[in-house]
Amino acid sequence: MAHCSTVLSQIVRIFPRHEFQALAKTYHVGQKFRSFSRWNQFVALLTAQLTGRNSLRDITDNLSAQSHKLYHLGVRPFSRATLARANETQPHQMYEALFQRLLARCQSCAPKKRFKFKEKLYLLDASMIDLTLSLFPWAKYRKSKGAAKLHIGLDADGYLPAFVDLTEGKEHEIKIARRLDFPKGSYVVFDRGYTDYTWYQELTEEGVRFVARLKSNAVTLPGKKRRGRKSPGVQLDQQIQLQGIDGTYRKVVYLDAETDITYEFVTNALDISAATVAELYKERWQIELFFKWIKQNLRIKSFLGTSRNAVMTQIWIALCAYLVLAFLKFQSKIGHSMQQMLRILQLNVFERRDFKELFLPPKPEILLCDRQLSLI
Repeated sequence: MAHCSTVLSQIVRIFPRHEFQALAKTYHVGQKFRSFSRWNQFVALLTAQLTGRNSLRDITDNLSAQSHKLYHLGVRPFSRATLARANETQPHQMYEALFQRLLARCQSCAPKKRFKFKEKLYLLDASMIDLTLSLFPWAKYRKSKGAAKLHIGLDADGYLPAFVDLTEGKEHEIKIARRLDFPKGSYVVFDRGYTDYTWYQELTEEGVRFVARLKSNAVTLPGKKRRGRKSPGVQLDQQIQLQGIDGTYRKVVYLDAETDITYEFVTNALDISAATVAELYKERWQIELFFKWIKQNLRIKSFLGTSRNAVMTQIWIALCAYLVLAFLKFQSKIGHSMQQMLRILQLNVFERRDFKELFLPPKPEILLCDRQLSLI
């Protein structure tokens, strides 16, 4: 029987160790570690994400019980106080840099979006994470309530989080959106929470196309209707001007046959069909599914520390875990969903088995007849 390292060991090979050590050296504050290291911290928190551990004690006890299977990873025993101190003091920017490197690897092998145009498509949204204000005083939301807001820009190629930020709950989405640097010619899809006509004009001047819902109280100056045969569901396709800004924009009214709901879209993309405009906005549902998935399957609602640095450290490693699953799925061409992959990994992360064999269907048993069993 061929020797296999643990499934966890095969997973962390995705991160070249020399690159990790270079990042650890760059993003280090305070005195030099004696026995603990950023590698210990990373393996511990990544394992916690993959196995569903909820507390520092749970993490350290779990790793201690599996210590005989971790020696080849270079992970030494450590206390929960040491792990907590590293989460509080060591800059989370290291895992942000690690995330960006893994994101580039995922994007190189991600499946392409279902739309015909070659330009990038980004889906923009934010989601609230409820926090206790007395424990997380930096996460201000209301007078007696705390919350953080996770801002994500999802790359439609593989549905990968290309832009990530965490702010106080009261921070408006448009402030974060203005900081984003989208490639020229790319498409951005967002909901009515990002309505800002000045930003619309900035995107247009930068050569970025957008699709958004038009608010019901929007003041527009109607222009000429676009010629051509309308696709099913398209009730209106008309050029408009938005109050207070220059330029020609486009209004598309679309009736969804499945829900019988009429939508009004605004876009600066004048060279695509009205049906494509509606399909682009429908694609925005994927980022809602992304938020739902990470909240249900990763540990980003309960945190191992109370400082912003500890919270960001946990979130960046959770997103690294998501990219790990995505990368393995893209590379191995596994037919399972990412949720199925995660469930299987939870049960086998410390087993010495080939990673790909975990997801293969069980081999059929070969039954011998009675004559063969009796050697007659």
